[in-house]
Order: sequence, then structure tokens, then C-alpha cells
Amino acid sequence: MKFNITQPNLTPLNRALEGALLNKINTKTKPLGSLGSLEAIALQIGLIQQTLSPRLSGATMLVFAGDHGIVEAGVSPYPQAVTAQMVLNFLQGGAAINVFARQNNMQLRVIDAGVNHTFEAHPDLIHAKVGLGTGNFLHEPAMSMLQCEQALTAGAEVSKKEISAGCNVFGFGEMGIGNTSSASCLMSLLCNLPLEECVGRGTGLDDAGLTQKTAVLKQALSFHQLNGGNTLRVLATFGGFEIAMMAGAMLAAAEQKTVLLIDGFIATAALLVAYKLQADILQYCVFTHCSGEAGHRRLLEHLGVVPLLDIGLRLGEGTGAALAYPLVQAAVNFLNDMASFESAGVSSKADEAC
Repeated sequence: MKFNITQPNLTPLNRALEGALLNKINTKTKPLGSLGSLEAIALQIGLIQQTLSPRLSGATMLVFAGDHGIVEAGVSPYPQAVTAQMVLNFLQGGAAINVFARQNNMQLRVIDAGVNHTFEAHPDLIHAKVGLGTGNFLHEPAMSMLQCEQALTAGAEVSKKEISAGCNVFGFGEMGIGNTSSASCLMSLLCNLPLEECVGRGTGLDDAGLTQKTAVLKQALSFHQLNGGNTLRVLATFGGFEIAMMAGAMLAAAEQKTVLLIDGFIATAALLVAYKLQADILQYCVFTHCSGEAGHRRLLEHLGVVPLLDIGLRLGEGTGAALAYPLVQAAVNFLNDMASFESAGVSSKADEAC
């Protein structure tokens, strides 16, 4: 089925099995609700997969990389070249996401969505470059509408290929110097929030740097004079190739009934774009952590979701999603493998009352 970026073929969860799943969860040898968020995740994954015995297979971490022209305006303490250097670090196995993905047996795929560098072939690198970085949205749109649509569609193809290979659970991460600036502008417009509530220190700006970043982004918003009414126009104007491609990958993955593990601020901004295109995507998402980046908590609140972890992470790369994946596995495992009161011969609270 062809992916339609303006009308994703994504359906809300069929809740016909909800009663049976809740009964299975509630009759395990534990007090009602005592496994907290794991019980909600077990129910969610059972509904996504439409089974009382869900399975996670081929867990894959997708890390999308792209460069941003807005870096020219001094919004980051790091030079643009760091994006390409970190992609090479991913491919050499030396980054945090490599460590955590290996630890949790997750396949890592790095997608060159638009890095200002030409990479040699590598088995873990997917070449999907839309351009050598976006335009500087202080003075021009970050990308054309055609490039925006190309990135969304390419992201969808990445997901579909991994699903065909047996993946039914994705982690989403990113790498791109300057991408917290894009995410802040997307959040401000698409959530109708003051920019000051969306901007943070990114890769470590000091107070003066944060003031400069905020001023630059306010100038950019004023220059383009957009509101949040046209999601794709907002994305094309302020987004990054990696953010757009990630949004497309998320939409296509949800279309195919897979579990989406959403990482930090940038990944959640990509999810925000996807949500504005198809709100039902939230039902397929597990929000893995709350980032230390200032706007992320406010963005999670806007979406009405509660993250699994809140441990001060703000690295990106998908690290929070990888670290939370064992909890998602635990949710599925207790549903499948934990004894029920009946099978274990343990009296339930109802039995004791009789």
C-alpha cells in the first residue's frame, strides 16, 4: 500500500480484546495494579498486536541524522561538522546508543537524512539523503515542500523495509547539531505555546548562549509569520530532514501496527508532527523518558502522555528509548509468563472473601 503523507492510513486501536486482556492482567499473582505502568503497556501492546499473547521481535533502533542551516546563526556551541563525526562514531560502534542497543539486543540503523557529508557504504547506514543540510530558516524555509514530502516518504520506506524483515518494535532517535532549534519552533507553532516555554540549552549553551538562541528563533518566527494551521508548511519551514524523515517513519510504522518507542525532545517533536497529521498515532507510542531539555516536559504534557523514565537524560540518539526497552519487554513477559491465581493455586482476594 502506497504511503500517503497527507492522509496516513492509520486506524485507532481495535479494543475488542480489551476486556480479555484486562482479565488476564488482573488475574496474575499480584495485587490489582501493582505493576503500575507495565500493566498499561501490556494492555497497549496486546491491543496493537490484537492478541492475548503479544511478542516483541526484531527490535530496531532507527537513528536519523541531518544538518541544520540555522547553526550559522550561532544557536549551538558545537560546529555543524559534529553531526557527521557522530554518525561515523555510530557506525564504528562507539556512541552511547551503540552501547545501550547492544546491551538490549536492538539492531541499530543509522539513516543519513541530510548530513553535510558524503559517507561511504556501511551495512548499518541507510543512504536517504534529501540534501546537504537544510537552509537557514532565519532567512528562508529550511526545505522546500517537495523536499519535505521526499523526507516523509523516505522515512516511511525505512520503516516498511525493517518491518518486512521481522521488526515489530522501533526505537526512534536522532543526531543533528542545531535540531533543538528546529524542535523548539515546531513545538511553539504546533502547540500554540510561547517560544520561551519551548527553548532549552541543547548541547550545553550557557546563559548568554541561551539568550542568543531564543532571540534568533523569535526573529525567525517573526520573519516567516506562520501559525500552526498547516503542519506540513510548518515542518518544511522550520524542520530538519531528520525530523521529517522520522515523522514519516513513525506514521508508516503505526500503519503497520508496530510499537513505537519515542525518545526525547527531538523525537517527540517529530512525533508531534505525525500526531498533527494523524492523532491516532499516540495509541501506538510508548513515551520512554522525560528529557532534561527544557521544552520536553511541557511537550509531553501537551500530548497528555506520561513517560516511563525521568532520570535527567538529554543526549538524544535514541538512548532513552533503548534504556526503557527492557521495561517494555518486562510488560510483555509478565503478561505471557507470570502465573495466574488459578494456575498457581494461590487464593485471590475474591477467594478469601468467600
